[in-house]
Amino acid sequence: MEEQHAMKVIARIRSDFTEKFGIPRQSGLVEALEARIVFEPEYRNPDAVRGMEGFSHIWLIWQFSRAVRATWSPTVRPPRLGGNERMGVFATRSPFRPNAIGLSCVKLERIEYSAELGPVLHVQGADLLDGTPIYDIKPYLPYVDSHPEATGGFTTRNTGYELTVQDPENLLASLPPRRAEALRGVLAQDPRPSYQHDPERVYGMAFGGYEVKFRVNEKTLTVTALQAK
Repeated sequence: MEEQHAMKVIARIRSDFTEKFGIPRQSGLVEALEARIVFEPEYRNPDAVRGMEGFSHIWLIWQFSRAVRATWSPTVRPPRLGGNERMGVFATRSPFRPNAIGLSCVKLERIEYSAELGPVLHVQGADLLDGTPIYDIKPYLPYVDSHPEATGGFTTRNTGYELTVQDPENLLASLPPRRAEALRGVLAQDPRPSYQHDPERVYGMAFGGYEVKFRVNEKTLTVTALQAK
């Protein structure tokens, strides 16, 4: 008989990503991204975050809420390998796993205390869809969580890969500076599926209430349109 363990949603994130397309593949890749963590009513007690202000980074344990499935596969196709090679699901961070659990390390910018919402955590570098349910939050401990000597397996094939972002019509200037910086960082990470290389294709992604359109030729991404949704 299969054991069942219920987990409680303690909070949800509020981010600029309303669609999966464009979300950085890992947390911390675009530190300029700003988000808020809003606790569920049961967990809005300020005592629950007492002492957290002393930590620069925190771990988020959350659910890939749009990847929950009744079945699972022992192998998956990591996007950064072009979608052609299969790796063991437990050797990847794919959302398609027996338990659709995600783990992200984010920078804790500050804690806001709201009469309505209780403590609200302002974080940077999150790779979560807006509204994602969070199961737990833990402090990042540098003396045990940091391993500079660690190896990255097959992921090192694409370490440091970035696109050059061009905005010839200066469209991003219409955004607040911090949001424009975050969007540039997201685009530089190349939001496209790894198997798509058509230089004439126009891609679109939702970000912070805007629809962003762009083309990619070789290692240069060109912003072609920015419209409020």
